[in-house]
Amino acid sequence: MLSRAVLLGSALALCLSTTAAAQAAPETREVGAIVYSGVPATPADLQARIAPYYNARSAVFEGWLADGSMLIATRFGDTQQLHRVKAPGAARTQLTFFNEPINQAQVRPGTSTFVYPRDVGGAEYYQAYLRDLSGNETALTAPNTRNQGFVFNKSGSLVAWTQVTPGDPNYDIVMADPSNPASRRVVHEGTGGMGVEDVSEDGSRLLVGRRHSATHTELFVLDTASGKLTPIGPQGRKIGYLVAAFVDGGVLAVSDDGAEQARAVVIDAKTGKVRDLEPNPKWGTEAIEISPDGRTLLSAVNEEGYSTIVLRDIATGRLLPGPKLPQGVLTAAKFSPDGSKIGLSLSTSTSSGDVWDYDLKTGQLTRWTESELGGLDPAKLVEPTLFRYPSFDGRQIPAFIYRPKTAKAGGKLPVVIQIHGGPEGQEQPNFNPRRQSWVNELGAAVIIPNVRGSSGYGKTYIGLDNAEKREDSVKDIGALLDWVAKQPDLDASRVAVVGQSYGGYMVLAVAGHYNDRIAGAIDLYGISDWVTFLQNTEGYRRDARRAEYGDERDPKMRAVFDRIAPIRMSDRMKKPMMVFQGANDPRVPRSESEQMVAKLRAQGTEVWYVLAKDEGHGIYKKANQEAVRATEVVFLKKVLGGGVDGNPSPSGEGGRRVRAVEGRLFRQAPRLNTTAPPGSLRDLSLPLKGRDEGGTGAIKAKLRLAAYEHRVPGPAAAVTGRRPPARLPPFPDGRGSLRPAARRVRTEGRADRRS
Repeated sequence: MLSRAVLLGSALALCLSTTAAAQAAPETREVGAIVYSGVPATPADLQARIAPYYNARSAVFEGWLADGSMLIATRFGDTQQLHRVKAPGAARTQLTFFNEPINQAQVRPGTSTFVYPRDVGGAEYYQAYLRDLSGNETALTAPNTRNQGFVFNKSGSLVAWTQVTPGDPNYDIVMADPSNPASRRVVHEGTGGMGVEDVSEDGSRLLVGRRHSATHTELFVLDTASGKLTPIGPQGRKIGYLVAAFVDGGVLAVSDDGAEQARAVVIDAKTGKVRDLEPNPKWGTEAIEISPDGRTLLSAVNEEGYSTIVLRDIATGRLLPGPKLPQGVLTAAKFSPDGSKIGLSLSTSTSSGDVWDYDLKTGQLTRWTESELGGLDPAKLVEPTLFRYPSFDGRQIPAFIYRPKTAKAGGKLPVVIQIHGGPEGQEQPNFNPRRQSWVNELGAAVIIPNVRGSSGYGKTYIGLDNAEKREDSVKDIGALLDWVAKQPDLDASRVAVVGQSYGGYMVLAVAGHYNDRIAGAIDLYGISDWVTFLQNTEGYRRDARRAEYGDERDPKMRAVFDRIAPIRMSDRMKKPMMVFQGANDPRVPRSESEQMVAKLRAQGTEVWYVLAKDEGHGIYKKANQEAVRATEVVFLKKVLGGGVDGNPSPSGEGGRRVRAVEGRLFRQAPRLNTTAPPGSLRDLSLPLKGRDEGGTGAIKAKLRLAAYEHRVPGPAAAVTGRRPPARLPPFPDGRGSLRPAARRVRTEGRADRRS
């Protein structure tokens, strides 16, 4: 029999507390650059446990310097900066020192200078600078422009890139002598999303692309004297080109023309004939590098999310010996200036990412950096397992699952589903401190699905969620919830969804369509209204986003947007939600998050809102990462069980029965006559029948409830005799947004406190 003395009193007191809180403005506090609204403080011990995950460092290969040393990106302070490494195992010498992160650089061939882009506060209006090893630098780009895609010719005497001005959807192509930035000139006033692929040695020709969507890019040769564009490759059909470069007699490009997967082809400059270096590949090529002598092609191939390097002779297509990499994800790969080595960086699920070289003659793989795990125990880091699950139309959806190493046999794990952005992104098994913290700090299974629309699985798959088919990808998450419910070790009553950018839209849509099947949601800078998003995103992105999502100016498409916009289904979103936003985000503007937060709060849904004043589309400063990721863990502990006092929720049959009784109490609470004396409340009870997980006896349970954001001070009303008003308003969804702060399931002869 279930004890009600504390339980019912707490439930009634909490109902009053939550109703009053819905009418009051949430408490706001500011810590550093982060503003918290309606968010509890993170316990100090939890913040300390989270810190090591973000102390872990990684190293990313950026290029070979002229003396054979390497340029890498890594973090020693609060942001990632550029460093030099002279030899394998040598010290990392810091070269840039900024509050803003420096995440990439391009070495000027034949020199020890490099060009790198830098923005302010995540606004993505990048200015580029040419810098040497002594710290001397010169601004390369024009003020009040956004610049990207820097490409040198082979000798380093010329550099070309694209620039765009605020509000302009059209990128122009710029070229300069890097030794004389004043020589900078626009060589082509572009239309749409232009990008530079390669520069001829004399600078008379540029290979450029105009990207319309993930599966449609046009290639051209630009005459820099006249500004004339000449199309390259087959015409009259849409082709997805990922990358391209000049080779003897033509152009080498990564193309999906005539195949599901992108692969390297050579296009003859005179005849236009296409020679396939790998017809009908099983897996797609993501990037290429060509050796300095122009003979060898390096292809970075994505095999089920894992990276491999494939080397080929360009003239014949013949495979050449290549490196056998650890199972992980490449972050860079480039030939050395003399072509004898390949510099590369790789991240794995259990190592944070390091830089290596591969000697083409000896076949030896040599490690250059040894990145620290920041105090994390490598034995606790989890390697995910690849699986597939069926969706609504029978299609098999690929996903990875991380399971805690400490999971107990017979128990049921809470689940966190993380949905990637893009939408043409792909979840891969690289080092991810966030996922590892969820596994180890929450005891949760973490699932990262690649729903339809993801890259890496062919051009048909990537187009399955376009325009009016947008919600088919949301149905893929519904199918994943079905799969979770069938797994003996996963608890379908304790599932949270997390996503950022387009993944944030997915989270909001899941909260609207499957509210009764999730415990809570975390939306990071997600799209809440397609029309306002397309109207307010930066001009240089708008047309490309319309190609993917649909054009809001078309009445038929606008009707679809009105139907599927998450903000239009907010009334279904009853479960607690955390929302994060970078104040300077140019892609998904701050307004998308704030209109969603306002709508949810107005209807009484609990929302934690976190705003980073010095971030844009993402969280790149270490202090912000630690703070926001710890808040995420606090939120997930709340909605998945574990609560504010850190006590785990019961799993298995015992947990399900406890939660069933909890639900019945919540549904009954609004109908109780609260003017009755406390004693009569204590006499009320609900039966709890059944046996415990081990079958050893009848379950005896006692629930202790407490509010999270708005706790009731002191003992509950039913215990002290204080009387609430005569009638309580009903919970909005029949059960309410209150959840137990701690639960105990006591079976005959033992206590079960599994998480």
